Amino acid sequence: MTFELSLGHFGMASILLAFALTIYAMGSGIVGALKQDASLQTSARFAAFAVFLATTTALLVMLVALLTDDFSVKYVAETSSRASPTWIKVVTLWAALDGSLLLWAWMQTGYTALLALVALNSALRPWALVVMQGVQLFFLAVVAFVITPFQVLPIPPLDGPGPNPLLQNHWMMALHPILMYLGFVGLTVPFAYAMAALITRRPGTEWMQPVRLWTLAGWGFLALGKITGGWWSYEVLGWGGYWSWDPVENLSFVPWLTATAFLHSAQVQERRRMLKAWNILLVTLTFALTILSTFLIRSGVLSSVHAFAEGPVGPWFFGFFILVMLFSFGLLALRWEQVRDRSEFDSVVSREGTILAGNVLFLAMGFVVLLGTLFPLIVEAVSGQLVTIGAPFFDRVTVPIWLLIFVLMGIGPLLPWRRAEGQTLARNLAWMVGGALLAGVLAYTLGVRRTYPLLTVAIAAYNLVSLGLLIAGVVRPRVRQGLGNAAAVFTRYAYENRRRFGSMVVHFSVVVMALGVAGSSGYRLDQQLSMPIGERATFGQYELLVTGLFEERRPYKVSRGATVEVFRDDQFVTTLTPRINLFGNSPQPVSTPSVRYTFWSDLYLNLAGTVDPHDPAQQSVILRVVQSPLVAWIWIGAVILALGTGYALLPSPRREPMAARESVPT
Repeated sequence: MTFELSLGHFGMASILLAFALTIYAMGSGIVGALKQDASLQTSARFAAFAVFLATTTALLVMLVALLTDDFSVKYVAETSSRASPTWIKVVTLWAALDGSLLLWAWMQTGYTALLALVALNSALRPWALVVMQGVQLFFLAVVAFVITPFQVLPIPPLDGPGPNPLLQNHWMMALHPILMYLGFVGLTVPFAYAMAALITRRPGTEWMQPVRLWTLAGWGFLALGKITGGWWSYEVLGWGGYWSWDPVENLSFVPWLTATAFLHSAQVQERRRMLKAWNILLVTLTFALTILSTFLIRSGVLSSVHAFAEGPVGPWFFGFFILVMLFSFGLLALRWEQVRDRSEFDSVVSREGTILAGNVLFLAMGFVVLLGTLFPLIVEAVSGQLVTIGAPFFDRVTVPIWLLIFVLMGIGPLLPWRRAEGQTLARNLAWMVGGALLAGVLAYTLGVRRTYPLLTVAIAAYNLVSLGLLIAGVVRPRVRQGLGNAAAVFTRYAYENRRRFGSMVVHFSVVVMALGVAGSSGYRLDQQLSMPIGERATFGQYELLVTGLFEERRPYKVSRGATVEVFRDDQFVTTLTPRINLFGNSPQPVSTPSVRYTFWSDLYLNLAGTVDPHDPAQQSVILRVVQSPLVAWIWIGAVILALGTGYALLPSPRREPMAARESVPT
């Protein structure tokens, strides 16, 4: 009897090596921290790099197995196919449960290694690394002993079924999951530092500076992951929308809300030495919610196009979630004397007052979304009855909260710390309310009559005036001091105060996206048309003409669709080609809408019925036609958000001495 090594054996050996090295890293890190032994702490840091190399090897082994069609590896046999093009084989790495958790474990070890490399030497670093390694130990255990994606099949199949057809239908699946995982895993670092602060009895401001940066990075990745997921939904699912309050959308949205709350309240702890317990609570909730959402998405209890099929990992993730909650809240209770605030707010009308009010609104929204998502599961588990909570409930409850947050976003940055002066506050509010009223009247005159879109336009103008006042408040005094003209002063300020200016850019992106959401949701036209081939049909300002049907065959899919010419005012505009795809041997048809993107409005066509170019009896097609104003503003806002977040993460340059700055020629 001979034993032949395969890629599966190498991959499994790499994961087991990473698991063993993580145990060593945790042990040496704990002993090194307790005994303040620098050599053991250094050894734990080197072990973090070794773990990352081991998991990288495992990931590359799986990628090679996918690219070479090695169906002796269980995961490849279950998810890939020979006919799939190269990019789909790469995407297959995270297209199913086993691969997604392998990718998650790899990213977890990557973040741990990066933290070991860049974290400043302090009493917090050893314990933060221990917590990070504890989390990665859990993920490596799941990969090694529960899902075992590298299991070697004794009789490999000749071919596999390929990944889920929905995941092959758009290139965005090469980007959206990566951004989501970078966000989820990145939010482990703030949790690790918060626990380290409690363990070392240092819950003051020492842990805030690194945590703010790591949280901002994770928050930015998660935000972009949500937006790219919306774009994928828009271009794949065929309903002409980008957000449907789907359970999986909701569960990844809630930790983003708590992370947003923390990014704002962290300023209060840095500036006023307040909200220590509150901030640790927010960081803990954010991490715990990522684990809870992972449990619900990967346990099979949710019905969603985004959810994974039922698998063996659900009980493991639920147990880990309970362990995280018990450990973190137990530690917080033990350290309560060190974290409780001993000072109070001087005034509600202050920067910290608006931040706390915004935090309450973010948490209220998170609670409502989480409750609305889990309530049907709870009712079904208790009574066996099926209850559905849909988009109307979430819209009705969350839109007013969003508008209140939008109002606070405008006034908060203009308020001083501790207490606002009545005269300055009244003057700023007059400008902002005036801008809101002017924009509201203009929008109403142009035909915006629905309540929430009209309010959004008004409050968006209110926020734009606020940003203008912020910039004027920075530029005007420096110009008066003779430090340069307005453009030079503003450029210098943006360069020297990257965190502050980056936050302004992010707030501006929120305004842009809010207008996109208001326009596309409030004034969307949606109609289903039965269109005879060769005849024109009118839809809004457009005329549509189906000129024919087509079929395209590739090794891994067959596409059938319709060619539609679009006219406006009898002038040819463009040609759109909505289609339906069949991938491999899957019987599941997947539509690919065709979209005409413009700055002001999208025209969206999707086939709502079957298409067969070889059937002479087919003389018409059924099209779902959607016109959505301002959808492009959401994607533009996402780009602005990415730029603002990235800029805020850049290290601020060293400032010149005041005398040197004042010598700048005017």
